[in-house]
Amino acid sequence: MSKSKKLDFRPNEFVVYPAHGVGQIISVEEQEVAGFSLEMFVITFEKDKMTLRVPTNKAVEVGMRSLSSPDVIAHAMKTLKGKAKVKRAMWSRRAQEYEQKINSGDLIAIAEVVRDLHRTDDQREQSYSERQLYEAALERLTREVAAVAGGDEILAAKQVGDVLASRAPAAAA
Repeated sequence: MSKSKKLDFRPNEFVVYPAHGVGQIISVEEQEVAGFSLEMFVITFEKDKMTLRVPTNKAVEVGMRSLSSPDVIAHAMKTLKGKAKVKRAMWSRRAQEYEQKINSGDLIAIAEVVRDLHRTDDQREQSYSERQLYEAALERLTREVAAVAGGDEILAAKQVGDVLASRAPAAAA
């Protein structure tokens, strides 16, 4: 079973690693670890100047996945248009939940964080930690939208920004 699972990913393919977002598999290589020979995906995250090695037999287990389909992107955009759902819990608890959603690698969950933390100009200022979480979620969302659409992050950022701006009047009402 694991043999067929690991063949789902190929070199030069873009993938989503939950804790880091969109990366590109640059190769599959053998590496000796603790006396065992392991086959590893070598994934590069260009923006973060980071390279990650993931054992091929653990890739699915750690949550690595292919890029979202255009349908999932459309669903994420629809999620962004929705009304922000802010729980009345303490900020530390909400921040933990937002962090978990961002690191889940689930595009819809990330879109929920962007939606819930987005502020228009006439709303109160965000705290530093709110802004950090918002920007992390926005960057993950934008990178995946860009990768699915063919790689233009500026265009993807504009698309996400337009969706957020289109809901602003409804949020203020």
